[in-house]
Amino acid sequence: MHEALTIGQLAARSGVAQSALRYYERLGLIRADRTGGNQRRYHRGELRRVAFIRIAQQVGISLEEIRSALDSLPASRTPTADDWAQLSAAWRDRLDEKIRLLNRLRDDLDGCIGCGCLSLSRCALYNPGDELAGEGPGARLTLPR
Repeated sequence: MHEALTIGQLAARSGVAQSALRYYERLGLIRADRTGGNQRRYHRGELRRVAFIRIAQQVGISLEEIRSALDSLPASRTPTADDWAQLSAAWRDRLDEKIRLLNRLRDDLDGCIGCGCLSLSRCALYNPGDELAGEGPGARLTLPR
């Protein structure tokens, strides 16, 4: 078991709190073996899974979606580069749309915040008289329709 990591070592190497690692384990996102003294021991391959979980969360993917994706990976071996490529391909269109939305938000807000005039009449997001209410809820000029 010299290749296995304790929960403290996995936390230190991954930058994720031990409590979060235990939570990920409860959700089935990562796996640990147990010693005779019932201590957790993680295979080094779990570092990849934890890194993947953190990155996926940062781009807005839910833990349930992450679990579903990780369930498609082989449990008996460390996933290969091809395994990860196939998994990430499923989210490519969604991430591209998120990038487009973030770029549009950045560009639309630039003039409004950057000018310093605080005048809503010049803002690209201005909606006088709530004219867009008939189109539905939310930020109608920014969010995809």
